Amino acid sequence: MGLKKLKKNICVKQLSPLFGVVKKISPTHITGSGLNLGIGDTVKIDSLSLKKHTYGMVTEINHDDFIVTPFGFIEGFRNGDHIFIMDKGLRIPVGENLLGRVLNPFMEPLDGEEAPVTSEHIPIMQAPIAPMKRGIIDQVLSTGVKSIDGLLTCGLGQKMGIFAGSGVGKSTLMGMIVKGSNVPIKVIALIGERGREIPEFVQNNLNGDLTNTVIITATSDDSPLMRKYGAFSAMAVAEYFKNQGRDVLFIMDSVTRFAMAQREIGLSLGEPPTTKGYPPSVFSLLPQLMERAGKEEGKGTITAFFTVLIEGDDMNDPIADQARSILDGHIVLSREMTDYGIYPPVNILSSASRLFNDLNDDEHKISAQTFRKLYALLKENEVLIRIGAYTSGTDPELDSAISKKEILETFLKQGNSDKLDFPDTKELLNAIFSS
Repeated sequence: MGLKKLKKNICVKQLSPLFGVVKKISPTHITGSGLNLGIGDTVKIDSLSLKKHTYGMVTEINHDDFIVTPFGFIEGFRNGDHIFIMDKGLRIPVGENLLGRVLNPFMEPLDGEEAPVTSEHIPIMQAPIAPMKRGIIDQVLSTGVKSIDGLLTCGLGQKMGIFAGSGVGKSTLMGMIVKGSNVPIKVIALIGERGREIPEFVQNNLNGDLTNTVIITATSDDSPLMRKYGAFSAMAVAEYFKNQGRDVLFIMDSVTRFAMAQREIGLSLGEPPTTKGYPPSVFSLLPQLMERAGKEEGKGTITAFFTVLIEGDDMNDPIADQARSILDGHIVLSREMTDYGIYPPVNILSSASRLFNDLNDDEHKISAQTFRKLYALLKENEVLIRIGAYTSGTDPELDSAISKKEILETFLKQGNSDKLDFPDTKELLNAIFSS
């Protein structure tokens, strides 16, 4: 080969991959230099001494240095280890073969089977649906749960929150909605859950049936970055099916642990703590995730249920308060109702669906309003009734509520494996007050 040709090849070809080096390591992030990176780019960090690698995401840039938050553990990594750029932004493989699988946020299998064969890659961070491209929500989503369908009717493309303290029954209600809903695709994001809860949810709440369902999970022992992007990854999968014109049910458990993951990331990067230690980035991140659900003109729908863990049953918790302001309704689960043996323990007096009036006819609306009124009267006068201080005939409306007490409570109760379609629920509710 001539000298001129050799010189030309050297100028054109990159003889070795470009890499940066690790300059500083802390328990939560790595500082590197030598690469021209942007926020959100993914990198691979190679340990020269351990002969292993881990992946991370660029979360901050300072002059010539950049900070990487790792997806995995970084014990044993040292200064001088190599950092390679992987992709401009995080992308995941998607396709029909994701259905029926339990996967991590990178779409890697957790169910012991081969990796799913996928058709394309999509970015997990995408802009929410543009306001003027959102379709009007005018179709009812039948969840199969009487108390929700009858008194808190949801529509295809609606965003709802399930608010509850620990151990009140969020997972059970989630399972009932997944089994009872009449949508073709179901995407479940289990974020920050205990590892043992994943197989339990599949077996106990879904009866082991993952037909047309994909579960994406990042457990509590995963890094904060895995827990954060696990939620966005699951939403990207739901968007993939929505863009094909299909209706998708998206369920995420829980928003609170997602927010806690961002709190860890934000505080480690020096963000100032605000209410309950949450940095400002948490409150800007919630709408970025939740607003991606909805109905888009010319495409399909994503109907979303986000569970919110209320610490100490405090509905004024900052995450619960922020979530309520973004969502199209909230379903509150009551610990008191579980004490009385009412399952699912949906507190209809504290719950609301902002689209209820748009989705139901006048007869249904009147029946639901009457149900709420009578149930509220029973709760307000519960002590008087129990101690025998109320005299029948004093208040005709309260007399009516007392006479229907058993019927009202029966309507709220439902077995885990029971399912009632929306028309049947509507007929049952109207029948209570038809006389």
